[in-house]
Amino acid sequence: MAAEPAPDYEFGYILDGVLAEDQIKDLVIRISKYITDGGGEVVDSEEVGMRPLAYPIRNRSNGYYVNLYFNASPDFPAKLERTLRIEEGVLRSLLLKLDAKMKRHYHKQKAARETVAESQDAPAQA
Repeated sequence: MAAEPAPDYEFGYILDGVLAEDQIKDLVIRISKYITDGGGEVVDSEEVGMRPLAYPIRNRSNGYYVNLYFNASPDFPAKLERTLRIEEGVLRSLLLKLDAKMKRHYHKQKAARETVAESQDAPAQA
């Protein structure tokens, strides 16, 4: 079985921890929609959840962490970063262009997440 193609970009961002749960979900959906509306394709999404920040950002001590993996044209990441700089709910973001080594790492991490998810589902099915 051939491996599925890896995404071109990894995009991690932290949302303001004081936002309500529905506001967080709306913002996550809106960011994913912005990527698809801009001609990109979201390959994978991982919501890590609420975590303490390493240091205060805008006097906040907690944030909601999200990682997105997507494909897009080379000029799109600059537009995405510019748009999120003015979004008040986003505390920090980091956009990486994946090279071959990072793509191999992505596939290993995804396989590990799927293995953990399958092992957690197995006792429930028994």
